[in-house]
Amino acid sequence: MKRLFVALWVLLGAGPAFAQAPAGKPASPLESSAEAATAPDAKASSEFPPEVQRALDALVRADLKVGPTAGLSVGVMRGGQRWMNGYGYRDLAKKLPATVRTTYRMASITKSFTAVAVMQLAQAGKLDLDADIHTLVPEYPVKQWPVTVRQLLGHLGGVPTYDSPSAGNNTRPVTTKEAIALFADRPLVSEPGTRYLYTTWGFNLLGAAVETASGQSYREYLRDHVFGPANMSHADLDELSTRDAQQAVGYRVSGATLKPSRFLDVTSRFGGGGTRATVEDLLNFARAVMNNTLVSRETMGRMQATMATRDGRITDYGMGFATYPLRGHYIVAHAGGQPETTTLLVLLPAEDTAIALATNVEDEAKRLRRLSIRLMETVLDEGAPGRGGHLTDPVDAVVYEGMGRLTSYGLAYHDWATRGPGTLPPEKDLPGAFAKVSALFDRAAIARDSRGAMERIRGAHEPRAESVFIRVGAHMAATVEKALGVERLRAYRTQGAAGFFADYLAACETLKCPEAERFSPSLRSDVARFVAGWKRAEVPALKRTRLEAVKDPERVWPSLKEAAARAPVVRPDYTDEMLTLADRAKRKPADRMRWLERATDLQPDSMDAHLARAMGLLEADREQEAIPHVREAFETPEGALVLSPAGFLKRLLDIRSPKVARGLLRAAVTLHPDAPELWDALAKRERALGDASAAKNALAQAKRARQVRAGQEARAPKAPGAGAPSGGAPTQDKAGSTSPTAPVEPESSPEP
Repeated sequence: MKRLFVALWVLLGAGPAFAQAPAGKPASPLESSAEAATAPDAKASSEFPPEVQRALDALVRADLKVGPTAGLSVGVMRGGQRWMNGYGYRDLAKKLPATVRTTYRMASITKSFTAVAVMQLAQAGKLDLDADIHTLVPEYPVKQWPVTVRQLLGHLGGVPTYDSPSAGNNTRPVTTKEAIALFADRPLVSEPGTRYLYTTWGFNLLGAAVETASGQSYREYLRDHVFGPANMSHADLDELSTRDAQQAVGYRVSGATLKPSRFLDVTSRFGGGGTRATVEDLLNFARAVMNNTLVSRETMGRMQATMATRDGRITDYGMGFATYPLRGHYIVAHAGGQPETTTLLVLLPAEDTAIALATNVEDEAKRLRRLSIRLMETVLDEGAPGRGGHLTDPVDAVVYEGMGRLTSYGLAYHDWATRGPGTLPPEKDLPGAFAKVSALFDRAAIARDSRGAMERIRGAHEPRAESVFIRVGAHMAATVEKALGVERLRAYRTQGAAGFFADYLAACETLKCPEAERFSPSLRSDVARFVAGWKRAEVPALKRTRLEAVKDPERVWPSLKEAAARAPVVRPDYTDEMLTLADRAKRKPADRMRWLERATDLQPDSMDAHLARAMGLLEADREQEAIPHVREAFETPEGALVLSPAGFLKRLLDIRSPKVARGLLRAAVTLHPDAPELWDALAKRERALGDASAAKNALAQAKRARQVRAGQEARAPKAPGAGAPSGGAPTQDKAGSTSPTAPVEPESSPEP
């Protein structure tokens, strides 16, 4: 139940660059919350308590000790409390500090602004969500299938995304019609409704539809109906003429240094990535969203509900927002990435909380995702880390994975439906749903086919599986809240899924639940065993803090080994924290490798630990030692499912080192020798690194693999009336959250 995030850092000049205050002003953890503006109907802003401010500031500073990076602005809001600060430089050459007032390119967060505009017009009866987009944007030709506004809002319209790096590299201003013309002749890549495909071009169509339906330019409409009502006083379209002296200068990472970003004119992606704003603007937008200032509560609830493909696969994207559970929190978010910027906005509507992050360094999505989770832990969970479970028995691992996912979905949807604008799936047969869950956790069935069992568990929240994890999990959460109070529901985010199941069963004793709602005897036995093992394995020094936050982690290492020996079957998983320590030791190779080795020693069945160690070995030019760790990762229950050819290609997007990327691909083709896409990617890496012979061989292997695949497809029986494949299904992590398929650069994925 975790994600892996990798940190970064650079030394700027002769002294520390981060947390620099403007000239003549003393550095302060709270840079400008006193200046924070609020939306007209928002709660009055106040500061977080001093100890929370110090904790927030400290965790940001700690994260910025790995680089390189330039400037970062951060905003956190919970209820009427706010904390905002700037770190580093918005302009390295001129040593101008990044502050709360610094404006950044918003990149794909623009899609959320566009979606709000579309839903406002739909709510006013000026736009039909089920209209063919051609009727609103006549310059977009009729395609082989009609494409609706609703489908475009959820990236289900089949409109292509950038099909090459050059496809989005416009350097001159364009009009709306010219922006549409850049892709208008491209055919749809799939039948609308059958496949999730993240696309900025699709949101350009929505921006054009806003102009048609409103009679205003896209810029005028946003300023009058989104930016103005939300009190986003510095937000605008990102054009050279609208930039002010506070605009951040953009940078890209090149090796261990920063270089200026290449120029990109974003009028070509106006509706999908063409705005700029400050983190204060983002918090004000979040406040307006959560106060239903911009659209009605019912409309916002629909926007925050994930959409699904025609065959019942959830996309974890609603209308203009990524939306999914994370450790029992219901997340509504969008990320952005372009030349000059990386951005992230996270809303937790059921908890009246928002986090805004923006940096002027490209490709920092992993840092911002990681940092957002640390900030969330600080303001919502008193800094206590959320940890998954490490289980050595493969059947136990699948059962616990299912328990974790059911817990996360249940807590999140219960919260979102009772304290946010959401709704739960209709309940028709609760006993039947419980029976289906017990069947998913059946140990004999899992032992016969662990990969198939894991796949069924990872889809048990979806409509195609009757949303049983959401229905059963939300019922469990409501039962626990009734018996033990709402505060008890907060504990499971940090105490593990087995504790939630144990409390539910105890609540059932108190409330006399029907026997059909108490799971199978086998699962009840597993719950008791997991709870006992977890308690035996807890390290007191780490119950309320993360390993990397301990002053001297080396002193804790013996306690971790002792805990693992006490509970060899089930114990808390420290992989994420140990890999963070390894990341922070990048400039100390021996320390870095020691923590990577410890991660695989402590969690020998962890996919993430083995992949991280493999990449560490690749960085150290020890490729032959790395390949077995990639294989170990693949052979875990999780790896067998998610390390598909597409899974490997997605991971490459987060790897900056060409050498590491090539090494990972060399390992991947040993696992998937008949995947032409992997061989093609390897050929490009070999060519880029100057090995023409290896590139030629990889291309030959790609040709062979395509022939093999074509033969298999020719022999495969086709179902009558089969349409386009659903494809694009998100990959799902162990926290019960999902990541929409990453699009081709330069745009970034919407998930945090």
